[in-house]
Amino acid sequence: MTMKLQTPRGVKDFLPEETRWKLELENKLRQVFGQWAYEEVVTPTFELYDTLNLGDGTSDEMYRFLGRNGELLALRSEITTQIVRMVATRFQADPKPLRLSYHANVFRHDDVQVGFQREFYQAGVELIGSDTPAADGEAIALAIRSIQAVGVQDFRVDIGQVQYFHGLMSECQCPQISDQVRQALLHQDYVGLKQIIQQADLDRETKNLLLKLPSLRGGDEVLKKAYAATKNKVAQAAVDNIRDIYRLLEAHGVADAVQIDFGMVKSLEYYTGMVMEGYTPNLGFSLGGGGRYNSLSARFGTNIPAVGFALGLERLMLVLERQGLKPAPAKQSYLVLPKNWVKALAYASKQRANGYQVEVDVQGLSFNEGLRYAQAKQIAWIATVGDDEPQIVAVCAENGE
Repeated sequence: MTMKLQTPRGVKDFLPEETRWKLELENKLRQVFGQWAYEEVVTPTFELYDTLNLGDGTSDEMYRFLGRNGELLALRSEITTQIVRMVATRFQADPKPLRLSYHANVFRHDDVQVGFQREFYQAGVELIGSDTPAADGEAIALAIRSIQAVGVQDFRVDIGQVQYFHGLMSECQCPQISDQVRQALLHQDYVGLKQIIQQADLDRETKNLLLKLPSLRGGDEVLKKAYAATKNKVAQAAVDNIRDIYRLLEAHGVADAVQIDFGMVKSLEYYTGMVMEGYTPNLGFSLGGGGRYNSLSARFGTNIPAVGFALGLERLMLVLERQGLKPAPAKQSYLVLPKNWVKALAYASKQRANGYQVEVDVQGLSFNEGLRYAQAKQIAWIATVGDDEPQIVAVCAENGE
């Protein structure tokens, strides 16, 4: 029987050009994170399943397996839970707030489609130990600056506040109905939303407001509208919180890239306040997202407020490619054809020390063979190095000259 030499569904190889581009984007994000004083950490690829399961919303999507000692393990399906575990066990005595960043692959057994893989790469930050609008504003502003840094054009970051929704649903006596409303909002199923709300045990005013939630979006003019639409104190406090955050975003100089959306909910239930998602037109999924998650640390025996976000690397690459911003393939600098190995290797070393990329022929190619090889690989120059001075020939891969 012939073995099928293919990758499992939902994973992919990164070929040299893609790998080079991915690393370039990661390095740009590292630079921005570092400029904002976020220090990089690395978490394990797999952990005890019970530890990862302390997070919300991904347990059914985890890849689980048994260790040799019989313990149930799982591949990480998101990074935030791991960092909260890390802070609870390793950073208790450190001054707060902590500013931590990461670049990692994560694994989820999800439906495979454009923008959704079962192994994918994220870059993100967590600001841990501060429960202020200033911390939320910093996270949003950094997300915007990060997307700008990699070159994405024509994008926006939507921000919401989950307590606005929770406040409106606080009078609902059926948790199942509340979850159905949240799921309908999450999947933008407005027909289903209307049907669910009509059956809910809520007063007419609240039902009407829930139906209007998807339209409570826009600039800061929506703040007054959302506040006046309800008498619920929790929901009104959520509006006040977004107002404070928005003013800080204006001070950061990023408010033009922000849209307020009081109908925003999240699939992960550990979010407790501000939430955000990054979008660009004509893309059926977000560039990344995050928010405030003050209650997650309690599951690890601590009480530390936190906010953060993650960006999807492959999604950023896809958007940039669609916007015509994929970088041109990097050209190698030199192909050295050795006629005198001592001098050829010395020449190659000198050029590398000068910052050039150099490939030394190990096949014994003739000049014409080397020229065809250089054209195929878009190498800029051929250097034939013998006893005399090196002979340098420029290569034009497009027309073969």
